[in-house]
Amino acid sequence: MASHYGIQEVFRGDNPVVELRKNRNPSQSRPADVVNSIVAVHGLNGDAIQTWTTNKTEKFWLGDPEMLPKNMSNARILSFGYDASATAFFGRTSSDTILQHAHTLVAELVADRQLEGAVNRPIIFICHSLGGIVVKRALAYSASRTSKLIQHLHSIFVSTYAILFLGTPHQGSNMAKLASTSRKIVDAMVPSKAFDTDGQLLEALQEGSEILQNVTDMFAPLMKNFRIYFFWEQQKTDFGTTRKYVVKEHSAAPILDDTERAGLPYDHRGMCRFESRTAPGYRLVVAALMTYTLNAPSTITQRWVSATEMLKAKRDTEAAELLQ
Repeated sequence: MASHYGIQEVFRGDNPVVELRKNRNPSQSRPADVVNSIVAVHGLNGDAIQTWTTNKTEKFWLGDPEMLPKNMSNARILSFGYDASATAFFGRTSSDTILQHAHTLVAELVADRQLEGAVNRPIIFICHSLGGIVVKRALAYSASRTSKLIQHLHSIFVSTYAILFLGTPHQGSNMAKLASTSRKIVDAMVPSKAFDTDGQLLEALQEGSEILQNVTDMFAPLMKNFRIYFFWEQQKTDFGTTRKYVVKEHSAAPILDDTERAGLPYDHRGMCRFESRTAPGYRLVVAALMTYTLNAPSTITQRWVSATEMLKAKRDTEAAELLQ
C-alpha cells in the first residue's frame, strides 16, 4: 500500500515564473521563461516515491539533482500517490474507486495550482502501468466539468499538453485478453496473498477488465488534444516458474496517428526506474519530456484563449435562457 498520498513536490525549478511574460509573444519564448509541471502517477501496488526508485541503489530519478531535475531546471516535478491496492483496480467496487482516484487527482492538482498561482501552467503526465488508467479517467472527468460552479476543474484538461504512458494496457477489444493482461499485472506487482482464491481473483479481473476498457473508450475521443508517447517493456518479467511479458507491445503502444512509440529495455516493474543518466532508455524518456516542455507553453496559451471563449459563450447562453 502506498505510504505517500496526494501531490508530492519532488523538485522545484530555479526560475519559478508562473506564466509567460506579459510583454512577450508566446512563440518567441525561451524555455527558461516558463515553468511546466511534470506529474508522475504510479500504478498497481505503487507509491509516489518508491515506484520511481531503483531497488539496489535507491536512485529516485524524478527528484535526484543529477538526473531529471538537471534537464528540467525550469520545471516543477510532482508525484501523485494514492491507495493502489489490487482491489482498488479489480475489486467489486473498482469502478467507483478508479473514479474516486481520478476525482482526487484533479482536485489535488487544481488546489496545488491555485495555491502556486499557476492555474494555466502546462502539464505533462508520466504514468506507469495502470496509473495511466487513472490519468485517462481524470482527464475525461476534467474535460466534462464546464458548468459555472465547477468550471475550475476543467483547467486540468485545458492545461494538459502531453502524456507519457509506460506499460499502460490500452487495447482490450478481446475482454479475455485484457483480463489475462490484468492478471499478469497483479502477479507482477502484488504479493500472492492479495486475494484469497484464484476464483475470487479471476472474477475480479473479469469485472475490472470491463472497467479498464470503458475508461479507454471514454478517453479515445480526447486523445487528439494531447501529445502522446507510448512505451512498452522489452524484457519479460520473471514469475519464478516462467518468464513473460506483462503488457505486450500491441496493447502498451498501439499504432495510432500522431502518437509516438518506443520500447524500453526493462521488464514491467523496471521500466519506470533508471539507475543513472546513462541508463538504457533514460535519454529517450527525458528527451521526450524536454521536447514537450519546450513546445507546451505556446500551445497551452492558445488553448486557454479558446477555452475561456467557450466557457464565456456557455455562460452567455445560460443567461439568455433564463431571460426567456
